[in-house]
Parts: sequence; C-alpha cells; structure tokens
Amino acid sequence: MEISLNRVDYLQVGVTSQKTMRLLPALGRKATQKVAVADHDGVVTCFGMKKGEAVPVFKTLPGQKITRLDLGGALGTPQEKIFVCAGSEVKGYTKKGKQFLSFEANLTESINAMHVSGADLFVCASYIYNHYCDCKDQDYYLSGDKINDIVCLSAENLGRVVPVLACQDRVLRVLQGSELLYDIEVPGPPSVLELYNRDGGTNGEDILYGTVDGKLGLIRITDSSSSSKWEIDNDKKKGGVLCIDTFDILGDGVKDILVGRDDGTMEVYAIDSSDELSLRFEHVLSESVNSIQGGCVGKESYDEVLTATYTGWVTGLTTEPQQAEAGPGEEVKMSRETQNKVAALRAELDQLQMKVLQGREKYQQTSQSSTAISAMPVFNVNDKFTLCQDDASYSLTLEVQTAIDNLLLQSDVPIDLLDIDKNSAVVSFSECDSEKLNGNFLLAMYRCQANTTRLELKVRFIEGQYGTLQAYITPRLQPKTCQVHQYLIKPLSLHQRTHTIDQDSKGEGHFKSDNISTISILKDVLSKEATKRKNNLNISYDINDDSVGHTLKMIHPKLEYQLLLAKKVQLIDALKDLQVHEGNTDSAYLLEEYKKQPAHLERLYGMVTDLFIDKFKFKGQNVKTKLRLLLT
Repeated sequence: MEISLNRVDYLQVGVTSQKTMRLLPALGRKATQKVAVADHDGVVTCFGMKKGEAVPVFKTLPGQKITRLDLGGALGTPQEKIFVCAGSEVKGYTKKGKQFLSFEANLTESINAMHVSGADLFVCASYIYNHYCDCKDQDYYLSGDKINDIVCLSAENLGRVVPVLACQDRVLRVLQGSELLYDIEVPGPPSVLELYNRDGGTNGEDILYGTVDGKLGLIRITDSSSSSKWEIDNDKKKGGVLCIDTFDILGDGVKDILVGRDDGTMEVYAIDSSDELSLRFEHVLSESVNSIQGGCVGKESYDEVLTATYTGWVTGLTTEPQQAEAGPGEEVKMSRETQNKVAALRAELDQLQMKVLQGREKYQQTSQSSTAISAMPVFNVNDKFTLCQDDASYSLTLEVQTAIDNLLLQSDVPIDLLDIDKNSAVVSFSECDSEKLNGNFLLAMYRCQANTTRLELKVRFIEGQYGTLQAYITPRLQPKTCQVHQYLIKPLSLHQRTHTIDQDSKGEGHFKSDNISTISILKDVLSKEATKRKNNLNISYDINDDSVGHTLKMIHPKLEYQLLLAKKVQLIDALKDLQVHEGNTDSAYLLEEYKKQPAHLERLYGMVTDLFIDKFKFKGQNVKTKLRLLLT
C-alpha cells in the first residue's frame, strides 16, 4: 500500500532537545490531538489546531533549558499529564497548564533522560541513574559509560518495572532495583529507546532502539536473557537515529515504525507478518528531527506524522489531500480558510519586516555613541563527532540555529579531509609549517552558502598520532562572533572498545592485538603519559612473529584493490575515447570510487611500513634507514 503525505508547518518554538515533543491523548476516536513541546528557553507550549490555525492551550514562562518531555498519569488512565526536566528539577503540568509538581532530584549534573510510569519517576544524568516512587528515593545505579536514554518495560503488562539504559559503549543495560541484571550488546552506540507499539508489544517485552550511526533494531527482553528480533543496517549512510515512534499511518491495521534522523530524514517503515521491514515513505527536512509522533493534529479523521526539529519547527506530514496546483492557463481557487491564512501570514511578515527595520535603525544610532556596548549574540550549536567503521573515518556534524557564515578547522596532528556529497561549502587551505606554527598541521576554511544551517564533514587520522581538532564556527550574525568546539583525537582513534573486560586485573592491564603496531602505540602512549605524571609503570610484552604475516594477509586485498583502482584511473582518458566509439564504460564509477579514497593507498603503505618498523623495534633494532629498500 502506497502512501502520500503532505507537509504542513504549524509553528516554531525555541531550539529543542531530543524527545521534547509529545501528542496528548485524543478525546474521541477521530478527534484532533493537542501538542506539547518544550524548548531550550525553558518554555512548555501546548497547542491545538482550529480552522487551520495553531491555537495555544497554555504557555509557561521562560526558565532553565528543558532537555526531556514525557507524558504520565495513573496506570490504567489516559497519560495526559506533562512532565519536563530542566537542570536537576522535574516539573509536572496538567493538560490545561496548571503546575502540580516541582521536584528537585539533587543531582550534581543536569538530567538528560527521563521516563515516567504511574507514580514512578526514572531520571538519568550522564552516568547516574535514579529511581523515585512518589518523589521518594528508591534505586540508584552508576553506569560504566554515558547514558543516552532510558525506557522502562510496562508495569501494567509485567506487574513490575524493568528499567533499560542505552549507554554509549554500545550496550543496553537491564536493571533490577539498583543492580545490573544483564547487558545487551548492540551494533552501535544506542541513542534512543522506545517501547514497541508504545506498550512493549504483545508480551510487553519488546524495545525499539536506534543508534548514533543510523542503525535500527528490535529486542525482546525477558527476566534472564534477550533476543534480537530484527536489525536494519545503515547501508545508505543516512544520519543517526534521534527519535522513534510506532503508529498505523498506512491505515492497514498494523503499527508502522516512524524514524527521525539527525540529517533531517523522516522515514516510515511497514512490518509484515514475518517481521520483515520495508521503507514505505521518506521525507528530508533541512535540520535534525529531534522528536517524532504519529497521531491526528491538523484536521479530524486525517492521521499524520508530527515532527519537531532542532530549531523548533513543529511540522506535520498529513494524509489530508492538499489543494491541486494550477496547470498551464488554469487558475485554482483558494478556499476562504486558505485565503485568510495567507492574508494573516502576509500581515505577520510585514510586521516582522517593520520590526527588523526599526531594530536596525536603533542599532545604527546606538552603535555610534561613545558609551554604547556591543552585546555578544548567543547561539546554540548541535555537534556530533562519531567513528564510521566502514571506511575508517570520522564524521563531524555541526548544526546551528541560524545560518553558518564560515567554519575554520585547525588540527595539531596530520589529518585528511574527505569529500562528501552532502557538503556544498567551498573549502580553502592555508599552508602550515608544523614546526614554526606551534604544531599546526591543518588550517582549512569552509565558506557556506546562504541559509546553510547544517554542515557535515568527514576526516581521517593516522593512528598513533593524537591531539586535538578544533572547529571555529561563525554564524551570519551581527556583531560577528565565534564559538570554538574541541574534539579529542585519541591514539587508537580507529579502534572500538571491547565488552569483555577482566574485572580481577586491578592495577594492571592486559592488551592483545593481531597487529604489532597497535601494541607499539599502546606502549609508547602509556610510557609517555606515565612519565608525564611521574608514575612508575612496568611494561612487558610477548610478540608472536606469525602475527605480522597474518596482518599483512588482511592488508593485502585492500592494497591490491587500491593499486588496481589507481592504475584504472590513470587510463580514464583512454576509457573516455573508448566510450565515444563503443558506448558506455565504467569511467564515471571509477572516478567516483577514487574520489572517495584520497590518500588511501598512501595510508596502506604507511600501515605496512609501521608494521616493519614496529616488528624490529620490539627486538631493539632501528630499521628506519631501510624503509627506502622496503618501498622499492
């Protein structure tokens, strides 16, 4: 069954965080629903639609940045109470806007994830989980890595509450009281959790998860173990998953999965009887989709997918048919409702233009005064720096609430910038002398086109060389201002953590690798850091010479492919002549492949030479003078 959804923009609030928009329960089967959304200004806005206009139900006063919004209420009743967390405080509002709760969790860090179930409140800071019942402390857990989200299996279905934490180390942690019941490894760092079908499915045990690197999956969680029902890989390299919901938008009686991603992609997946998923609809917005819900908002009897984006736009993709466009020589008459809406928008636009002119004149007058002080404009930056396993690179995504003017990248270690189709900015490089310019290996300026609010870059490092990558972000604001964001480049930057750690080895560490160069990097970095801290460190190692041949066998196919690709690219001109005479060839594909792998061949050569040097370094021999013989 195909579906056609039409976009409708409802209103804009302030900058929003992940999972800060929810639909209140409908009063009738086909009735429209109210929308609750919270922003970084600390404002909770609840609105409904009437005659095509967004009509506010209530709006709270500004306050501290709100990081989560959830709905709650007594078990077995409509979940229509609105809960928000700001800092370490949780507030509750009725559906009409009356505040009935103000609870201070007394955490040293801000709450970044929350779940409400009946009288139970579950909150998480970066590494700390707390459970409260009727605002009284119940359970506490310290996570081994950063907590990104939390969800609880329904107490109505299971008779007990089962909290599940999504942690940055690619693990879902299932808790029982204050103890870890067991953990589940997932294919990427989990960024969001949701109950399947909003209640955990038939048995109340099914949880949907999305990962930072764009994967999606469904897991069944039981008392003692878990089982993966399905996983979807991110073959098309779309953005990371930020929000998930389940709703029957196709109208076939089966709940569909709604997904919002950080590259602005909104997706609808249908599930068949054999649990096979198929993508049925996709729409791309210009910014991150931080919240997604299925319901009925704009007009009764017409379902839609509602999204809230990073800059605060609440947008619907509705099943309601839109007015047809006029063909050549035709004229489409607008309804009176549409005419009134257009007139109101034009009047609002005129007012805004007048305010801008007045503000500009006032600024020009005051700026000429000797006592005038220029105020620094404040702007939010949403950034993400993640490892891409498939091509051994890092993705740096920067999103600003206003248009980006330029971006300056500076690195104190060697770095390659990779081409990416989504990036339309013009890049220019400044020559660097790493010895004279205090270790500058890269100075690159990206000049953005007008109205660019999101920039995605790909970079690649050399393992063993660690330092800092700095991004200087300048938006199109007056007076000119800039924010600096720093990203640590780690010694083993292309490695991922393991989930099997020997907890009995206190005071010592055992490292194993099939690559001698990895052990060499660890040895050098640990020795350097121990010397810097004046700590006594004893290092012993056992090298298996057979591992060198094993590593070379793994490198060989990649090296062979790159050498063959480089030779083919050299023959592109001849292939183009052949294309003219004999038809299509693969020249365009070859160029595209080669374009995606700048300096990749040199990197593989570097891995081989490092392997050669490190093998003999562990034997106490310096063979750097013999590198020329190796390369010839």
